[in-house]
Amino acid sequence: MSMDKKMRFAIIGCGRIAQKHGESIMAIPEAELVAVCDIVPEKAQAFADKYGAKPYTSYDEMLANEDLEVVTIATPSDLHAPIGIAAAKAGKHVMVEKPMAMTLKSADELIKTCKDGGVKLAVIHQNRFNKSVKLMRKALDEGRFGKLTHGQATVRWNRDENYYAQASWRGTKLQDGGVLMNQSIHNIDLLQWTFGPVESVFGYTATAMRPIEMEDVGGAVIKFKNGAIGLIEAASTIYPKNIEETLNVFGTTGSVIIGGIAVNRVETWEFPESEEEKTQILDSQENDPPTVYGFGHREIITDMIHAIKEDRLPAIPGEEGRKALEIILAIYKCQATKEPVVFPLVED
Repeated sequence: MSMDKKMRFAIIGCGRIAQKHGESIMAIPEAELVAVCDIVPEKAQAFADKYGAKPYTSYDEMLANEDLEVVTIATPSDLHAPIGIAAAKAGKHVMVEKPMAMTLKSADELIKTCKDGGVKLAVIHQNRFNKSVKLMRKALDEGRFGKLTHGQATVRWNRDENYYAQASWRGTKLQDGGVLMNQSIHNIDLLQWTFGPVESVFGYTATAMRPIEMEDVGGAVIKFKNGAIGLIEAASTIYPKNIEETLNVFGTTGSVIIGGIAVNRVETWEFPESEEEKTQILDSQENDPPTVYGFGHREIITDMIHAIKEDRLPAIPGEEGRKALEIILAIYKCQATKEPVVFPLVED
């Protein structure tokens, strides 16, 4: 593939998050959006008109007729894996929104199909590309935290009844999950990416306020294989609006707290002999993004383009995207059995 050739993208699903993907693709000189698909013709047409793409209501037809390199899947969550599998079988590289699947079995099938077809698979966990998160990760990779002791992933957002009324699949067990699966999964990804393999999980969920099938509040304790303890707090019931998405990382020689509405702002930066660095970092923080989607979509899409051109793994391949999914499914199993779950998770 020519390094100068524009990568041809299509988006399947023209709802809430698809707008962010459309904007990001259009902002990347190496990419072009050539087709979009939604089962609602008016949504597909409006999206196509906005971005100068061709509209479809059948992804099978789109995959068969369009010359595409990358398909981005932004549908209801239960369709992520089956559509990704169809795209891979059609020879297209796949970018899939979180969660990559609703079960580990489906996630593994998607991973295998992409490998067998020789196509790349990237899972959208864009917050790994936040400036604040990259600073923390650099310090971690340099060993500045010493021995990791504990951390916490917190999401305190508001999703009111109007949000769930937008689509019948929202908040359902089979198609969406609750606040852990839909809203908190990005931060759970950051927690496990920071602390490493999981030994066991214990958690609870509750449906405290919203008229939905799944949880609007969840909490869990994770024991990592390195001995560290992780805490998860997730709620979509916060009054009256989104407050924060926060990642805390603590070690024997370092403490970092990243806050803001979308883990976008370093609030605590403590390492030995780091006062000047600390001042520079704390004085140069980004403002909160306009939405909780954060700043990372353009970077994660650009990474996928380079992964294809350089024939390497994308930054967040399927095997990585699977890890946060496994933690959340383990919490759901804890809620059902009232017992801790030892990893690897065995699905019922």
